[in-house]
Amino acid sequence: MVSAQVTFSEISPSEFFYRNRDLAGFSNPARALYMAARELVENSLDACETAGILPEVHVRITPLDPKGESADPRAYVLRVQDNGLGIDPKHAPNAFARVFYGSKFKLRQARGMFGMGGTMAILYGQITTNKPVKITTSVDGKKLHSFSMLIDIQENKPIILSHETVEGDGSTGTSVEVTLQGDFLRASQKIADYFRQTALVNPFANITYIDPQGKPFFYFRGTEAMPSPPQETKPHPHGIDVEAMRRLLRQANEKTLQKLLVANFHRVGERTAQKFLEFARLDPQRDPKSLDNEEVVKLVGAIHKFDEFLAPDASCLSPLGEEILKAGVQKELQPEFLAIELRPPSAYSGFPFVIEVALAYGGKVLQEGKKLFRFANRIPLLYDEANDVAWKVLNEEIDWKNYKIPEHAPIAIITHVCSTKVPYKTVGKEYLADRPELERELKNAVREVLRQLKGHLSRKGSMEMVKRKLNIYGKYLPLIARFSQELAQAKRPPRYRTLIGEQQTSEQAAETAEKAAKLEQPEVETIVPSEKKQESEEIEEKQSTLEEFAS
Repeated sequence: MVSAQVTFSEISPSEFFYRNRDLAGFSNPARALYMAARELVENSLDACETAGILPEVHVRITPLDPKGESADPRAYVLRVQDNGLGIDPKHAPNAFARVFYGSKFKLRQARGMFGMGGTMAILYGQITTNKPVKITTSVDGKKLHSFSMLIDIQENKPIILSHETVEGDGSTGTSVEVTLQGDFLRASQKIADYFRQTALVNPFANITYIDPQGKPFFYFRGTEAMPSPPQETKPHPHGIDVEAMRRLLRQANEKTLQKLLVANFHRVGERTAQKFLEFARLDPQRDPKSLDNEEVVKLVGAIHKFDEFLAPDASCLSPLGEEILKAGVQKELQPEFLAIELRPPSAYSGFPFVIEVALAYGGKVLQEGKKLFRFANRIPLLYDEANDVAWKVLNEEIDWKNYKIPEHAPIAIITHVCSTKVPYKTVGKEYLADRPELERELKNAVREVLRQLKGHLSRKGSMEMVKRKLNIYGKYLPLIARFSQELAQAKRPPRYRTLIGEQQTSEQAAETAEKAAKLEQPEVETIVPSEKKQESEEIEEKQSTLEEFAS
């Protein structure tokens, strides 16, 4: 019997994703075209926001052979340009042509998590069209650096075909031009949805998108306010594991365990560190490098059991806030009613997160039925909705009957999760895991905006009922007055015309207020504005007077 010979080999990260590109969302030509556009646009937005620059992003998708008769899937040229800070030319080749190389491996909120999205778009383009990517960037506006590159898949490094430097025009930023196989016919709706939703959650950006037919779409900014940039932070103790602790101990410069905890963990002071080490039964003055493997495991286990560490703060996060979220929803959905709920910072496994939820009702854009818009770190999530924790909350955890909302009411629920580590279930970043902490905060936020909508609909129904009653009185009051005159054998009827005049004035005022309200910003709070409250009280007072007169 001859035994088979087993061989072992190693592959690079580029090789791994070349073989398993489905994991990153590049599963077919339609989804790959959408993913490539999304990843490059996210990089551009991050490049601007990090520097506090109002983003100007231009996107164009062009058939490689515009006059050809080939049908989809076919080769397209995707070009994305921004006005960010640009990329240092010595880092540009690796930033775009090496998997797991980038500036996002820091503990702070960012759209990207793995430093591979843009590289995957370039890698997919190379393996489907064998065309090089073209990168143009300027960090000072004086010099413009242009690279033509391929990826050495086996070695996970760039192959620079050419590098040219020319005089700049004074503007900074980066443009990426990649040729890839795509199916625009099938991807067009998702790409359009992506840009609309990106404009909703990034209302401070100007975005121009030109489709393969040359049709332009403009998404103009609705506000110049930008979220506060996130600050880099230290890891929270509850987010540490054995391997991370082992690396920390190996690289430590601190001479004692107490100083190591204070220097390397978020919101851990001298007193907290000493109290914890007493809990873990370890000497605070012990040299960190002297711990053996068993003691490292014991240390990490004690960290996870110790409940007196302070919760992480939100300085490493960059939530939208009420003003920016309101501007985005108003600009894109133009609702009749808008409610916003911002939850306080929370944490899961030591990672801080913030939940923001908005509810839009009625207006010019929304169709009948419930619509869910999901976002994570300002990224629209368009696929696998039924697997997302937000879908679970809306359809399984919320009893809609409690809020007396009509079944086919035009409603949009907007959920936004900000975190240093968004709990995506896949590398493709399309849906979030149902972490209990995340689920709880989403549920509380959704319940609050639904309570506000319930109040709005209740007030709206009451006002309509009062107006209907006033219309009835206006119709029958003259008949009642004439009958009263005949019954009392009076020379003239009661003075009802004054009441009718007041009623008409009230109705006209109500119509004027209603028209004005459509031109104003939608209601955000459940509290009735003073003008509407006064109008409601006046109508109710006239209704009472008319009822007394009729009796």
